[in-house]
Amino acid sequence: MHYMDSTNKFEVEKIKNINKQGNDKKLKKLATRFMAQSIPYKYTYNFDWLGRPIIQLPQDIIAMQEIIWKVKPDLIIETGIAHGGSILFYASMLELLGSNGHVLAVDIDIRKHNRAKIEKHPMFKRITMIEGSSTNDRVAKQVYTFAKKRKRILIALDSLHTHDHVSKELALYSPLVKKGSYLVVFDTAIEDLPRGSFSDRPWGKGNNPKTAVWEFLRTNKRFLIDQSIQSKLLITVAPDGYLKCVKD
Repeated sequence: MHYMDSTNKFEVEKIKNINKQGNDKKLKKLATRFMAQSIPYKYTYNFDWLGRPIIQLPQDIIAMQEIIWKVKPDLIIETGIAHGGSILFYASMLELLGSNGHVLAVDIDIRKHNRAKIEKHPMFKRITMIEGSSTNDRVAKQVYTFAKKRKRILIALDSLHTHDHVSKELALYSPLVKKGSYLVVFDTAIEDLPRGSFSDRPWGKGNNPKTAVWEFLRTNKRFLIDQSIQSKLLITVAPDGYLKCVKD
């Protein structure tokens, strides 16, 4: 009984601290400042997962680990492959769960050298890759066919970060996520960073994944922003992007 009481006390204290720091405007401002000042150094490019570049903030990697452990998906769908670190991370988490979980990854251009490295990796046994645009009807049909027999699906959107592209992805793939699972939209932080931070990209303030999420949530009531995750992380590429499915 004493052990259970101590555990409950720890969890209650943790929740209180998360809520407090999530409401700390000064702390949140510092977190955003760190994000902005780390961009010139390509901070997110500096980390690997099991030997492959993952191009994510460590905080978001931990958050995804927590979600995967909680949801226990039998399929994780990610749009955007790049060097493959993220899909290898997801595959390794599914391996730890010990189920028959699988990762389905989509990218418009899977570069030859990246494909070769991914296919040689021990975790590739849990990965299937589709080359093509995630918003292409043919690709979407392939995704739905693959997902047909899977009951618990987790989705991560991390491809082209323009408003229109992410809006199309949300419309196409959100129906695959059921109550209790998550649809995670990465790089929503673009909206919060100084104008001109991505001058060499087709996205920026007013045209990014966060604006697409806000528009999506105005009409789709199946999903809510899990504020507790961004309050916990503070430094995250996905503020307002951790969407929990609350209705089937």
